[in-house]
Amino acid sequence: MLRSEKTVLCLEAHPDDAEFLCAGTLALLRQRGWKVHIASVTPGDCGTVQYTREEISRIRKSEAAKAAAMLDGGYHCLEADDAFIMYDRPTLTKAIAVVRKVRPTIVLTLSPTDYMVDHETASRLTQSACFCCGVINVETPGAEGFEPVPHLYYADPMEGKDILGREIRPSMVVDITSTIDIKEKMLCCHQSQRDWLLKHHGMDEYVAIMQGFSANRGQLAGVPFGEGFRQHLGHAFPQDNILQKELGDLVHTVAWASCP
Repeated sequence: MLRSEKTVLCLEAHPDDAEFLCAGTLALLRQRGWKVHIASVTPGDCGTVQYTREEISRIRKSEAAKAAAMLDGGYHCLEADDAFIMYDRPTLTKAIAVVRKVRPTIVLTLSPTDYMVDHETASRLTQSACFCCGVINVETPGAEGFEPVPHLYYADPMEGKDILGREIRPSMVVDITSTIDIKEKMLCCHQSQRDWLLKHHGMDEYVAIMQGFSANRGQLAGVPFGEGFRQHLGHAFPQDNILQKELGDLVHTVAWASCP
C-alpha cells in the first residue's frame, strides 16, 4: 500500500503540544488542500489541579478534537499515561498503528531534545513509527503497512532550548504570520490548561506565551511570526524538503541549526 498524498500527521505527547509548536504550519498546509490529523501519545491526564485522571482525559480529548476540527482534521489518542510515556513494544505498536492508519506524506513531531522526558520519548516513538511503517513483520491488526517512509520534521523544543538552557536553533522557519490567528483560536480550545500551567509552571497568559515564542522564531526569518523545524535526514528517510516544495517562499532557511 502507498502512503496518502497530501496528508499530514502531527504526533505529539500531549493535547495542546501541536497548538503551541506547529498549528500555524498545519493551517498553511490545510489551506493548500492537505488533510490534517493530530495525535497525542497521552490524553494529558496529569495536566490538572482539580480533576481525576478520567475526568481530565475526557475534557482534554474533547478540547483536542475541537481544535483539530478547526482545520477539518481528525484527532487520535494513543491512551498512554501522562508522565509515564515509555519507549516499549505496546506504545510503539500503537504509534506505528496510527501512522499506518493515517498514511501521511508529512509527519511533524516534538524535538528529540526537550524540557521533559515525555516529549523526548514521544519524539523517539514517532521516529521509529515512521521507519517501521512499511516493515511487514511488524504487525498492527487493522492497520496495513505502507511505503515509502514519510517526511519527518521535528518542531522546536519549548522555549527553543535544551535542559541545560542551551539554544537549539531550527534549520528552517515557516512564516505563519497569515495563520497566527487560527493558531491562537486552536490553542484557546484547550481551556482546561490555563489553571494547570499557572499553578504548576507559574505560567499565565497562555496565548501570549505562544505568541511570544512564535514572534521569536519569526525574527530568525525576518517575519512577524514563525515556527521552527529540523528535518530528519537519516538513512531511509526522504532527503527532499517537501515543506519547502509545498509552502514555497514561506519556508526560510536558517543560517545554522544546533544539535542535538
